[in-house]
Amino acid sequence: MSEVTRPTLSDALTERMLELIRTGGHRPGDRLPSTRELSQRFAVTTPTLREALRRLEATGAIEMRHGSGIYVGADIERVVLPNPNVRELHAARLLELLGARIVIEPPLAAMAAEHADPDELAPLKRVLDEAGRHLRGDDALLHEANMSFHRATARLAGNSVLHEVVDSLLTIHGPEQREILQIFDDRRRDYEEHLAILEAIEARDTAQAEERMRAHLVDVKTVIEHRLQSP
Repeated sequence: MSEVTRPTLSDALTERMLELIRTGGHRPGDRLPSTRELSQRFAVTTPTLREALRRLEATGAIEMRHGSGIYVGADIERVVLPNPNVRELHAARLLELLGARIVIEPPLAAMAAEHADPDELAPLKRVLDEAGRHLRGDDALLHEANMSFHRATARLAGNSVLHEVVDSLLTIHGPEQREILQIFDDRRRDYEEHLAILEAIEARDTAQAEERMRAHLVDVKTVIEHRLQSP
C-alpha cells in the first residue's frame, strides 16, 4: 500500500509547495523555509518532503543549495503557469476519483435493482428527463442532473451509509466531476448509458444493473485517461 500512497502524497505536496511560493509572493532567489519548518507546516515526513523538493528542483521551480537552504528557482515563472507537476497531479486525481466510483457504485446499482420499489424509480426517471433536456444546452444543469441520477441510484440501494459515501464523494469532488463532463464531451453517449442502467434497475435485473454501471464508469475513465495522455 505504501508504494501506491507515497507518490500521491508527494504529488499533492508538490502542488502545495508551488502554492506556497505563489501566495507568498516569492521571487527567484528568495529563500524558503527550511526542510524542518516545511515538514512541520505540511505535516509530512522528511523523506516525503525531499521527494517533492527533488521534483520541483528538476523543473527549476526551486534550487537546493547544500549547507545554505532552499531557494526559489530561476525558472519559477515558467513553471508556475505550465507546470507539469500540476497537470500530472490533476490528471491522477480525476482518474482516482473515477476509480473509486468504479469500486463503489456498480454494486449499489445491483442493490437498487433488487430493493427499489417501482414507485421509487420516479426520481431516476425525472432526473434523466431533465438531463435529456440539456444535452445541447446548459452544462451546469446537465451536470447536476447526472450527479442526481448517481445519488438517487445509491439511495435506492437501501444502505444509508453507502449512500452518504457516494453523496460525499460527488459533492467534495464536484469541480472534478464537472471537468470530467467537459473532457468526456459526449453528452448523448453518457445519457444513453444512464438510460441503460435505469432500464436494468426497472427490470430488477441485478447483474445487468451492476454490469451496466461498471461499463459506464469504465467507459468514462478510459476516455478521460486517453485524452489526458494526448499531447
